[in-house]
Amino acid sequence: MTTPETPGAPGDPAAGGGGGPAEAPPEPRQLPELIRTKRDGGRLTEADIGGFVRAVVDRSAQDAQIGAMLMAIRLQGMDLEETSALTQALAKSGQQLEWPEAWHQQLVDKHSTGGVGDKVSLVLAPALAACGCKVPMISGRGLGHTGGTLDKLESIPGFSVLQSPEQMQALLEGVGCCIVGQSEQLVPADGILYAARDVTATVDSLPLITASILSKKAVEGLSALVVDVKFGEAAVFPSQEQARELARALVGVGAGLGLRVAAALTAMDNPLGRNVGHTLEVEEALLCLDGLGPPDLRDLVTRLGGALLWLSGQAEAQAEGAARVAAALDDGSARDRFERMLAGQGVDAGLAQALCSGTPAQRRQLLPCAQHQEELCSPADGTVERIRALALARVLHELGAGRSRAGQPLRHGVGAELLVTVGQRLRRGGPPVR
Repeated sequence: MTTPETPGAPGDPAAGGGGGPAEAPPEPRQLPELIRTKRDGGRLTEADIGGFVRAVVDRSAQDAQIGAMLMAIRLQGMDLEETSALTQALAKSGQQLEWPEAWHQQLVDKHSTGGVGDKVSLVLAPALAACGCKVPMISGRGLGHTGGTLDKLESIPGFSVLQSPEQMQALLEGVGCCIVGQSEQLVPADGILYAARDVTATVDSLPLITASILSKKAVEGLSALVVDVKFGEAAVFPSQEQARELARALVGVGAGLGLRVAAALTAMDNPLGRNVGHTLEVEEALLCLDGLGPPDLRDLVTRLGGALLWLSGQAEAQAEGAARVAAALDDGSARDRFERMLAGQGVDAGLAQALCSGTPAQRRQLLPCAQHQEELCSPADGTVERIRALALARVLHELGAGRSRAGQPLRHGVGAELLVTVGQRLRRGGPPVR
């Protein structure tokens, strides 16, 4: 985990020298000119970037122009100043969240750059709430082959990701956490660009990822943020060095916004946990909230949670924070917060209780499931050497778990349950060798 940056006070601007009349601000440049500038490798000014974002929000920018600008940024990149300007413009495109002063030290959040089977947010937000934190998580939908937190939660009948700032405050007061999406009030520009990136092959742009993540977090008024940056075959950035570059950008831009940010680098070659797919991942998140579930999921939840408790000054060390998060999973207090969050965000109270108190078999009856289920047997004797997360995610995407165009409905019941782990011996056509 990278060392967290502690932002310093911004410096005072240099005093102006002359006393002559102020020059009139230059006329804003038109979108085709901005696109041409970035396409040809030029720099965009803060005013240029602000003008582009305003055009996105007021819908004066055509879809083709938005796609062209995203591709120009993807191909030519942005320096740190441009990325910071884009982040701030996105954050200012909607309402800024304000909380009681007494909450300042408690406000924390986590973000992942996307993974196959990554349901950490569903477990971590209520676990942190059980540890005394306030978690106003503004999350996203699936990008490319990676599943989105909001899509997983919407597989629960009645769950609403659209919550007003007033509803968010009520949830933080009563539950301690909420998981919501962008709206016309909260970072609307990022919501539009996020959907466009998914269908224009610009998901893997470092400045666009940085600005998207941090703009949502900038409006939350956080004390601390931890970002789980994935690398590997099924990650947005395959190489660890690319992931480290993104982590540096997130920490650097975040510090400039006044955030205490830490970034963790985690591998994404194998799926996280054993379930992939919206409802199946909800089921596995509930298992983790029972104090059970796959060890790799629990380990990541406790490590990231421990880092946040330490960063925000609520634990003296990361290990102490991790132990507190683990205790919240084991004693049922995190699961209780999850149940209350579900009920607070539109799920029928009886269904929320049944999901959180039922057995795995009972839970499966309460959530959407695939009409056809098939168990795949090993074609030969052998040992499992690898489970290819990317190939699995692409198959599920084609079956309806992902989107090929913005706004496309998902099949929440599509998924895969991994019945084997790396290192297991298999018999041809039979169960694993015990």
